[in-house]
Amino acid sequence: MGRIKTKLVKRITNELIKQYGENFKKEFEENKKLVEKYSSVPSVKMRNIIAGYVTRQMKNNEE
Repeated sequence: MGRIKTKLVKRITNELIKQYGENFKKEFEENKKLVEKYSSVPSVKMRNIIAGYVTRQMKNNEE
């Protein structure tokens, strides 16, 4: 079982995908840099959680 994502993480992720979806890839490291570029998240841990969720969403959208 994985960790449950909060509403904040899901909301920020959905907004980022809606605005910049064509820029995100299926690689976590690339998405981590893009999340830092496109949003102003308060901490590194939050940035990584959002980047991981973006990566997961991008992989699920491909299938």
